[in-house]
Amino acid sequence: MSPRDLRGASGQGAVEWIALIFAVALLVLALAAAVGIGLPGADLARAVASRLVCAAGLSGSCDSQDGRLARAYGAEMAQLVADGAPTILYEPGMRALPVDYRRCREDACAEGQEAGQVWRSQAGEPTVAFVRVVDCRSGSEAGGATCAGARAGNLYLQYWLYYPGSATGEGTIAPGVVRAASSAVGKPSYHPDDWESYQLRVGPDGRFARASAHHGYGEGWVRAYGGFRVAGGSHAGDMQPRAFNRYTPGDRLRLIPLEPIAAGRPRARFAITAPWLKKVWRDPEYEGTD
Repeated sequence: MSPRDLRGASGQGAVEWIALIFAVALLVLALAAAVGIGLPGADLARAVASRLVCAAGLSGSCDSQDGRLARAYGAEMAQLVADGAPTILYEPGMRALPVDYRRCREDACAEGQEAGQVWRSQAGEPTVAFVRVVDCRSGSEAGGATCAGARAGNLYLQYWLYYPGSATGEGTIAPGVVRAASSAVGKPSYHPDDWESYQLRVGPDGRFARASAHHGYGEGWVRAYGGFRVAGGSHAGDMQPRAFNRYTPGDRLRLIPLEPIAAGRPRARFAITAPWLKKVWRDPEYEGTD
C-alpha cells in the first residue's frame, strides 16, 4: 500500500496498518541499538526504520530528498549523508542563504531573515547543500576520484553551498560603500556566483571537517563538531565555534546529490569554477579551492 493509498483508507484497516508499520520501525530501531551505533548494520537499520516511518506518514520531516539520496547512494550511504549535514552558523547581520542555482541566481531571492533558525529565503527558496560522496573505504578509486595513500580507508562527504554572489570585505557593512570604493581602485569586492563547501572526513581516526575560505581551507582538517561558521559577504568558512544568533540546522538543509548533475554535463556557467571542475572533486585531500 502506498502512502496515497494509506491516506485514502478509512476505519480500522488504516489504523491497523499504521500500527503494524510503527511496530516494525520500533523493532528495527531496537536492532540498531543492539548491534551498536558504530557498526554498518546500525546505520542501515536506522535508514530502514526511517523509511518505514515515512511510509506510514508518521514523520513530518520526510520529503523528496530521501528518495534522491537513496537513488544516488543507496539507503545506508544516504543516511550517512543526512547525518553528516552541518549546521550553518551565520555571521551576525548576514542575510544570504545557500540556494539551488537552478532556481535562484540573484542576491534578492537568496536573502532570508536576520536572526533565529532560517531554512527558507523570503522569496520562498529552501536552503540547499549539493552533495558529493567519495568513498575510499575500499578500493583505490571511487566515483572518478583518487583514493591513494592517506585517503584509503576514509569516507569523504562534500557539501557544496551556492550563493548568487560574493562580496569579499563587505561583511555586514553597507554593500554600496565597499563595493564602490573597491571598484574605484580596480579591485572589485563583488563577483557573481559563489561556491563554498563544508567537507567531512570519516575514518579510523575519527571524524574531521574543514570549510573552504578564499583560496584554501583555513584551519585545515579539525575535529568535527557538526557545524561551521560562514562570514558575511565572502561566505568564507570558519571551523572555530563562535557566538551566533542566526543558523540553519543540518536537518533542515535540502540535500541534492551533485554527481548526477555533473554527469549530465550541465550547461550552467559560473563566474568561478563549478564544484565538478575543481581539483578537490577528484582528490578529496587537495588543499586548494581551484
